Amino acid sequence: MSILPKYGLLQLRNSARIYTKDVTESLQLFKKETKNLKVTVFLSYHPDELEELDSAINFLKDFDVLIYADWLDENLPKDKSDLTTKQLQEKIQENKKFIFLATETAVQSKWCDWVLRLAATIKDPEDIAILPIREDFSDYGGAEYLKKYLYIKENDFTAQAYNVKYPNGDEKTLTEWFES
Repeated sequence: MSILPKYGLLQLRNSARIYTKDVTESLQLFKKETKNLKVTVFLSYHPDELEELDSAINFLKDFDVLIYADWLDENLPKDKSDLTTKQLQEKIQENKKFIFLATETAVQSKWCDWVLRLAATIKDPEDIAILPIREDFSDYGGAEYLKKYLYIKENDFTAQAYNVKYPNGDEKTLTEWFES
């Protein structure tokens, strides 16, 4: 699995906006942005990684998608109750695509793992992708199940272009995947 380095994601974040605001303020600005975009995406992430969340949002916004992130949903209970589960199921169903922001912390989190597996019971496998983020380029040892999902990677031939790679080795551009 080709893994986008964490510093690469942060560089994308820094090139997307002028960051005179902290991460929380930046995410609040994102929350107020237009709802008239084409494709909706449920972005799953670890709640302790707001900088990575903000970076991923800024990366994905270049593809004209509307992102749902539960941290920004004031109507979603903050505990892990049955009501939270029901609302998460509804949000996963409502959004066309599901992306798991696979940082080391998220991959090791039982909650994040559970949300990913929940999405797998609701969404078509072609609508779920992993956005792998690491400090280095090594694989996620002990999380080999991630290899059964599509994943987002840099295009091997074009700088600043991204593909979605299928477990069988096929690829399409990230834009094509969003449109499918």
